[in-house]
Amino acid sequence: MHRTVLELLRNNAEHAAEFQSRFDGVQDSQHPDAVTVCCSDSRVLQDHIWGNDEPGRLFTCGNIGNRVVQRTDSGEAVSGDVLYPIEHAGTDTVVVVGHTGCGAVTATYEDLTEGSSEPAGIDHCLDLLRPHIGAGLESLPPDVDGAEAVNRLVEYNVDRQVEFLVESDEVPPGVDVVGVVYDFQDVYPGRRGEVHVINVGGETGVEELRNEHPGIESRIDRLWEY
Repeated sequence: MHRTVLELLRNNAEHAAEFQSRFDGVQDSQHPDAVTVCCSDSRVLQDHIWGNDEPGRLFTCGNIGNRVVQRTDSGEAVSGDVLYPIEHAGTDTVVVVGHTGCGAVTATYEDLTEGSSEPAGIDHCLDLLRPHIGAGLESLPPDVDGAEAVNRLVEYNVDRQVEFLVESDEVPPGVDVVGVVYDFQDVYPGRRGEVHVINVGGETGVEELRNEHPGIESRIDRLWEY
């Protein structure tokens, strides 16, 4: 067996020894406090970025581009991954987590600006992002380079995913929806690995958000107010 799998199994044995008693209260049901929609990038440690080691606390969804949209025969709908804990586990908070240097946003940006080719499965995922990111291209400042454009479009994509949730009839009005960006590339002020709040329930203005949420004003920031 490949050494990587052997190493994973050894690490899992340590995990099982540490966690065996932590499942006592969640073996038969779950009631997570939040559902997080993260990019599946290997650098985004979905539970660790929140310091979470409690089974049942977070319902984590991962896909390239932190998408909340899926296509059905009747059109676009909220992804079942996101909707499941809301419908069946009483979860009332959704956090959409983008990240700096997102590969899916980069690939979508390059496809829209230069044209590119991807395998069918990847292209399907990018096709779900194109309409939500494409509209942002026209608003980009003319003097930004490729990396700066991508990081602004990361925010734009998070905004569009939040918007889709807020406007969907499938998501009950009492569910809080928050959009954030995880930074490990020194793009935002602060430390590597910090999460920056950019959108709360559709509000994206930094000043407005800081006034509404003074307890976290230092964590509210944006690269781009378009």
